[in-house]
Amino acid sequence: MAEGMIRIKLVRSMIGAPEKQRRIVRGLGLRKLNRTVERPDTPAIRGMVAKAPHLLAIVNQGRD
Repeated sequence: MAEGMIRIKLVRSMIGAPEKQRRIVRGLGLRKLNRTVERPDTPAIRGMVAKAPHLLAIVNQGRD
């Protein structure tokens, strides 16, 4: 994993989630359950993850 990057995983289904949270998850590039994306570690990305903490998880480098 490159410096200044975080891996974000979609751990819960978006079924029943409010539209605002669905847009946040889609904006991060997550489409399917248990998929992982790598994004820059910026305050904006961290804020997006903080808006839907029950749907998303920040994955450690050594674990998927």
